[in-house]
Amino acid sequence: MKKYICTKCKWIYDPKIGDSDGGIAPGTDFKNIPDDWVCPICGATKDKFKELVE
Repeated sequence: MKKYICTKCKWIYDPKIGDSDGGIAPGTDFKNIPDDWVCPICGATKDKFKELVE
C-alpha cells in the first residue's frame, strides 16, 4: 500500500497507521477511504492528496 501526501500542508497518510481521529483504521488503503474524508491537519479534501514518491 502506498503513502499519500496532502498538497496543502504536506501531512502524509500512511496506510499502516491510518487516521484514528478520522475513523480510518490502520491497514486501510487510501483508495478505500470515503470520499468525504478530509486531512486531519488542514481539512483538505481527499482530491488534494497525491501519491508520495519516496
